[in-house]
Amino acid sequence: MPEDVGTLYLRDVTERFRAYKKLGERAIVQVYDSGLTWQIDADSNSIAVLVKHLAGNMRSRWIGFLTSDGEKPERNRDSEFELAPGLTREQLFEWWDDGWACLFEALESLRPEDLTRTVTIRGQPYPAIEAITTQLAHYAYHVGQIVQIARHLAGKAWKPLTLPKRRPA
Repeated sequence: MPEDVGTLYLRDVTERFRAYKKLGERAIVQVYDSGLTWQIDADSNSIAVLVKHLAGNMRSRWIGFLTSDGEKPERNRDSEFELAPGLTREQLFEWWDDGWACLFEALESLRPEDLTRTVTIRGQPYPAIEAITTQLAHYAYHVGQIVQIARHLAGKAWKPLTLPKRRPA
């Protein structure tokens, strides 16, 4: 018996989130410790800031996904773009793992029939499937930024995350 579209969607989106998590991790581990807070300029985000923002967004959006507003009152989004001195790689990965754990716990609890339920984000109603897809795009955008910064910082030591481009013979 063929699977329904909702089941296929939930499996696919979960696999895509897992792929972006892994992609980000494989990039971050290639960066030297002080590079994690490096910024292109004062108005740009570092890898650490991007991780902190992603983790804050994930906690806010995915805890109580179907039952509470996706912008939690305790979230201080602006503080996600500020870092305290002395950030460690371990702290960075704690944020990263905590955020993704919230996401995967919520996704794993969803059933196909939940995709048409209404969720709220900042008081605005959205079909759950739209909220999920929006988050996938948001996280892909920021993971891409992390990869680009990491690639720059790693320089010639960079190990490709996908198929390396061909070198002329």
